[in-house]
Amino acid sequence: MATLALSSSLILPSVIQVKVQNRFFTKKVSRNQRSRVVSLFSQLGFGRKTKPVVKRETVIPEPDYRLPIAFLGIAGGFAYTDNLLAAAPVGLLGLLLLFQTTRVRFVFDDEALEVKVGDQLDESGENVFVGGKNRWKYSTFVNWELWWPQFPILVYFKETQTKPEGQIHFFPVIFNGKQLYDVMVERAGPSKTSSPK
Repeated sequence: MATLALSSSLILPSVIQVKVQNRFFTKKVSRNQRSRVVSLFSQLGFGRKTKPVVKRETVIPEPDYRLPIAFLGIAGGFAYTDNLLAAAPVGLLGLLLLFQTTRVRFVFDDEALEVKVGDQLDESGENVFVGGKNRWKYSTFVNWELWWPQFPILVYFKETQTKPEGQIHFFPVIFNGKQLYDVMVERAGPSKTSSPK
């Protein structure tokens, strides 16, 4: 009885050994013959198994004007009580957040979070604080938090793409907090300490 023994090679051997009654016979195999054997093995279901690629849809959380309006309301309260020294910076911060809410978007694509601006979702340019593009792969996220889930004000995340030791990012939540939380859990994994209430 003859048995077939293949020499060890990464893809397919260039030599096939046939054992007939304890004697080995070798035969060189051409590249064309190897490709036919590979084709035969793949049609029979042998070889590497690959997972089907499932692409997730791009998610852009809707803008949420509650935070800028709250700051403007606090500034109005300060102005009403004649505390203009406190009203001015709080009001300016509220106006800045209101302006940014109309133009800045978090774009969650299949592999990364990216900050974009405008209705056409233009590139936001280079990060003015640490340099580089405002795009971070989910696989580099070390941790993230959303403060406070009932009325989210701030989102924080730490990633290792910008710096190997980790780079911390803080953003005001000028988006729908529930949508932001849900997509962060789905794409970056659960947060270490926070959860929506």
